[in-house]
Amino acid sequence: MDHEAFIALLNEDLESEYRSIVQYTQHSATIKGPEYQSLVDELKAHLTQELTHATTLAEQITFLGGVPSVKVPDIQSAPEAPAALEQDLALEEAQLQRYRDRVAQANDLGLPDVAEALRPLLQQTQDHVMDLQNALGR
Repeated sequence: MDHEAFIALLNEDLESEYRSIVQYTQHSATIKGPEYQSLVDELKAHLTQELTHATTLAEQITFLGGVPSVKVPDIQSAPEAPAALEQDLALEEAQLQRYRDRVAQANDLGLPDVAEALRPLLQQTQDHVMDLQNALGR
């Protein structure tokens, strides 16, 4: 893999974070009921972290000489709690694998600073997966 291919993958990751921001915004606003209040608070915390992830990715893309994407992938609406949580979990699990791959790829390309910048995204995404699995009773 060369730097251009790596930048393209980072831009795909950035687009996925944009999707997370939109999803969490909808889900935290539409999930209703007292049984979900603590979950909505958790989704709002995830939303803040997703914005930080997007900013980190954009900075790394620029550092490597690329231009951060502004494309937001298509998102299916899921305003009901169970479907919303399943959608969020699927996205977070995919992102988790992507960040594992990206950290390894950065190291393979001799970019340890980029790998270190991505590690917090990996850890927070692992936490998001666990939070959502717990919310779904898994």
